[in-house]
Amino acid sequence: MRIETLKAGETVLYSGPLCIMRDAAQKRLIQEMERTGKISVDLEGRIVFYAGPAKAPPGYPIGAIGPTTSSRMDKMLEFLYRRGVLATIGKGKRTPLATELCVRYRRAYFVAPSGAAAALTSKIVKASCLAYPDLATEAVYAVEVTNLPLITAIDVTGTDIFSL
Repeated sequence: MRIETLKAGETVLYSGPLCIMRDAAQKRLIQEMERTGKISVDLEGRIVFYAGPAKAPPGYPIGAIGPTTSSRMDKMLEFLYRRGVLATIGKGKRTPLATELCVRYRRAYFVAPSGAAAALTSKIVKASCLAYPDLATEAVYAVEVTNLPLITAIDVTGTDIFSL
């Protein structure tokens, strides 16, 4: 997927790696950076999915997973982009700051269908905890997905589907 060529409103079936995290993990990464000057998770080239998976039932790589409201992550977005994150996935409208950062860093924001946790979970073929297992559903996870349906919500030019 070439993020710089996608336009707001364009749909994508994404297959590949994702990094799952929410508020607590991002705060922990920032604290780790402030304390040690580095972070324990390589974010370069990753796409971050704002979600908190449920515990995996027997025979499944991960439990039910749905997108988290993204606007509450906006104050931490530049931290992610400065470490090489290519895009984020979540739900809902973002703040003007997020749009500005998408333009400045040439990044994108995607929305995933909300209210469809079981369907989204079926797209995950592999999952593992990357960092902070003590945070449980708020930990950082690496997952591999196949044909995850996404809509480009903010493109690299700053066009935002919520403002059209």
